[in-house]
Amino acid sequence: MILFIKLLLAHLLGDFIWQPNSWVIDKEAKKYKSGYFYLHILLHGILAAILAGEIRFIPYAVLIAVLHGIIDLIKLYFQTQKTKRTWFVVDQVAHLLVLIGVVFLYENKTVDLLWFGSQFWILLTGVLLLTKPTSIFIKIIISIWSPENQDNHDEDSLAKAGNYIGILERLFVFCFILTGHFEAIGFLLAAKSVFRFGDLKVAKDRKLTEYVLIGTLISFGTAIVTALIVQALLLQLL
Repeated sequence: MILFIKLLLAHLLGDFIWQPNSWVIDKEAKKYKSGYFYLHILLHGILAAILAGEIRFIPYAVLIAVLHGIIDLIKLYFQTQKTKRTWFVVDQVAHLLVLIGVVFLYENKTVDLLWFGSQFWILLTGVLLLTKPTSIFIKIIISIWSPENQDNHDEDSLAKAGNYIGILERLFVFCFILTGHFEAIGFLLAAKSVFRFGDLKVAKDRKLTEYVLIGTLISFGTAIVTALIVQALLLQLL
């Protein structure tokens, strides 16, 4: 585990802290012809070797550097202005998977498939249920109430912000319950009330306020019920 932490630190230093924006711009423009591209790869290899702190890790550091360069090159050639965010996520996930793979390879370990047991599938199902499926469920339920000026209100909001806020709040509630921090749910609800319902009060729209309140309560309620069911199922496995 400590080796992975060290390699992750090396990755953070090489990809974010010690990589100036000028390097990124030059790499995006020149691709593999950029000198900064190879300097970036070299930096990752050196950081991995130094932080690992073992001579015999040097070949693995070279492997990390080479794979890092390949992943970056794929991103540079396939990303567009519209898909930059998507490729950033894919790029970082790929780098993390490489680090995990190198750790397992270096320490001569194998993946314990038993980890993907009943507990994993119960947790995964609960988490996925609270994302898009619950958003669709809530949207269908509250669709019978549609404030007349809802469209005008949405014009002042970020695209799909409400949907993402709902997903995040449900996942927070889910984690709070499973970790036994029920009091944090009240804090989360209070924080949302301050920001969300403060704006609605200024708008002086009672229908819209009730509409948002219903959606919020259904969202929190669904998260609480799901978390309690998951918790009960997990306890049965003990």
